Amino acid sequence: MKSDYDPRNVNVLAFAKAGDSLHADERLLRFERLMEETQGLGAEAPLRYQATGLLRTDAAGTDEAWVALQADVVLPLTCQRCLGPVEVAVRVDREFRFVATEELAAIEDEESEEDVLVLNRSFNLAELVEDELLMALPVAPKHDVCPKPVKLQVADADFVDEPEEKPNPFAVLQQLKKTDLG
Repeated sequence: MKSDYDPRNVNVLAFAKAGDSLHADERLLRFERLMEETQGLGAEAPLRYQATGLLRTDAAGTDEAWVALQADVVLPLTCQRCLGPVEVAVRVDREFRFVATEELAAIEDEESEEDVLVLNRSFNLAELVEDELLMALPVAPKHDVCPKPVKLQVADADFVDEPEEKPNPFAVLQQLKKTDLG
């Protein structure tokens, strides 16, 4: 079943009970923190995401609300090797379990493998998408092969740094010794 939901205001429990899904295709411009990462570039880049509500029964027989989330975007970042622009594809595919309170979420998040969030009648799914994409960013974005050769030396290759010859302080003594013996 597919219904229309506002991704910035989702009743997670109703979404999960209905087994609904939400598909969104937004512009990067709507995600302020991702725009900061791109230094204002790529505002019109498409950011696509899909969320599916699920109701699963736990070991105690209690129904739990879950959301499966997939998102992808191509971000214009700065290559850390050549310092030129590089387009980086970022993808997220995760599931989240929702619980009643913040305290319960904190306890269960530590003990479980899945991510645990607080059940909310007006959950901002778009903010979760942005959070997950930010966490999926590479630490040092770079090209597989940089378009221009990367300069890996400080000096030019044809620069020869010949050491300056310093006078030997004992050379004068050596000359005196030769004249005394001669």
